[in-house]
Amino acid sequence: MKLFIKTYGCQMNVRDSEALAGLMTAAGAELVNSEAEADVMIFNTCSVRDQAERKAIGKITFMKKYKKLKPELIIGVIGCMAQHRGQELLEKIEHLDFALGTGQLHRLEEVIEYVRKERKKAAWLEEGSDVLESMGMHSDFQNKRLHTGSIAITRGCNRFCSYCIVPYVRGREFSRQAEDIVAEAEMLAAKGVKEIMLLGQNVAAYGCGGNVNPPPEDESPFGDLLQQIARIDGIKRIRYTSPYPTFFTQKLIDIIAAEPKICRNVHLPVQSGSAEVLARMNRQYTPERYLEIVQRLKSAVGELTFSTDVIVGFPGETDADFACTRDLMNEVGFDHAFIFKYSPRAGAKSALWQDDVPQEVKEERNQILLADLEKRSIAGNLACVGRTLEVMVDGVSARNPARWSGRTSTARTVVFKYKDGMRPGDLIQIPIERAGRVTLFGPGLIGADEEL
Repeated sequence: MKLFIKTYGCQMNVRDSEALAGLMTAAGAELVNSEAEADVMIFNTCSVRDQAERKAIGKITFMKKYKKLKPELIIGVIGCMAQHRGQELLEKIEHLDFALGTGQLHRLEEVIEYVRKERKKAAWLEEGSDVLESMGMHSDFQNKRLHTGSIAITRGCNRFCSYCIVPYVRGREFSRQAEDIVAEAEMLAAKGVKEIMLLGQNVAAYGCGGNVNPPPEDESPFGDLLQQIARIDGIKRIRYTSPYPTFFTQKLIDIIAAEPKICRNVHLPVQSGSAEVLARMNRQYTPERYLEIVQRLKSAVGELTFSTDVIVGFPGETDADFACTRDLMNEVGFDHAFIFKYSPRAGAKSALWQDDVPQEVKEERNQILLADLEKRSIAGNLACVGRTLEVMVDGVSARNPARWSGRTSTARTVVFKYKDGMRPGDLIQIPIERAGRVTLFGPGLIGADEEL
């Protein structure tokens, strides 16, 4: 079997595709890089954003030409869009053979064999927690950074934010057993992985049994897990995404501060700086509470960078609400942000409300926040000039093959000259001589073309 996998959407989808690649190669499949070579095509899809969904449907529809050339070709859709619209897609797209939901991904080989033998369409969309313990496989296919690895520690979400369909397409929140996660991290370390990324819809709620309320301030199962992974020889850095703000208990903050392997960059989704908008979003914190958590992190950890997710133009968002968001973002000092213009998603609570902010106003607000973000990013980079920073080597720069690049613990990108013996995953000290809009530069580099 020659298998082609195309992935859309978030890091969780990327990790799912990698796990499935490992699962299927262990079963004897051969992974290929192009649709034309494939006997089986898998499209791992996202339904959280309308654009990702439209792109995936367009791509799957275009695959009809290959089905005509090779009638025995099997085409399947998996992931969030399959969970959300699987039966509908099978009915609308004649050449689509199966839809496999997020709770059934571990049954990929089984559904392929079913379609092959029965020559019938299949929609396997049941929810289930078995997938959680069956997706620990890894594959180096298409992995450009062999010194890095990702581990999904939770699946699903119990938050039910009014704009979001994740709980409906990824199911309820489940946490893996700590010993299984640690064993997976040890296996990756033995393969040469130096940096681990822990993944979950609300990664900081790991081990809380799906409780939407955070644990007491002196508890943090996620913090305990971080400590266990930090003890693994060979692991030099630990990153994680995405945590819900209120799960940063004092214990978790203290563990982050005390463990240098835990990276000094926190992706902390805020969504809005307006109390009224946050309440309509069903985000269970106020702007004041959010800022308090940020301040506690800054006070305990010291040098720390923050990134976030923000929605502009949410139903009912006024100019005053937007001003609150802008003020909060500037107060926190985010170095990076994913800024989205609100669009209703079928199945989410807010889709029933009037989308009353004009598109041109959404665009204007989006551009204002992007301009603010660029100013902060440049200022943050300029503040690094003259310092010597620890950088994990990633390898040859994507922009200039004569240079190498890497990242700091605070997630800043650094470009530098290669030195004999340097390898991806090494931690090196780089004096910063110059700063660009998104990049820092080591000694002896000149010219605008160095910018990544």
